[in-house]
Amino acid sequence: MEQQVTQTVEQWLTDVVVGLNLCPFARKPLRAGQIRYKVCKANNEDALLADLLAELQRLDSTPENELLTTLLIIPNYLKDFADYNQFLDQAEWLLKRNHYEGIYQLASFHPDYQFAGTAPEDAENLTNRAPYPILHLLREENLAKMIDLYPNPEAIPENNIQRVESLTQEEKLKLFPYLFQQLKK
Repeated sequence: MEQQVTQTVEQWLTDVVVGLNLCPFARKPLRAGQIRYKVCKANNEDALLADLLAELQRLDSTPENELLTTLLIIPNYLKDFADYNQFLDQAEWLLKRNHYEGIYQLASFHPDYQFAGTAPEDAENLTNRAPYPILHLLREENLAKMIDLYPNPEAIPENNIQRVESLTQEEKLKLFPYLFQQLKK
């Protein structure tokens, strides 16, 4: 199962995140093999926080040229988006408590991701919808460098919304099959 989960997330990263250019900074580490995919077996908050801390420590102890970022994939826990969203406060607290604030940053993805002020079916939510709940651990210094080099980084969110809004139903079915499988259940 772990291999299947990893393959599904790699496919999502390749086809959606990089393929649609939702994150213009993802292509290079993907090609360079600098992304760690860690399938978390946790099914409670304490175990997930322990896994998150272990991955932060791994980033600390691994040179950036070997490991730039980690996707902590959570297939067995936080399936409800409200629970996931609440857990993000705990994850941020963990960063702060362990003096990682300003060193690492969390990006969040979930199959039912919903931005505040949007309806569940709004296309812009697709920009953060993934096959499983995911905590993306980013090296903040590296991210800042990439943003400094990117022309007009403020336009990325709006460009992403336009990109996903322009997808046909067939393209959505192909890129987000896990969303439509959920609807069938």
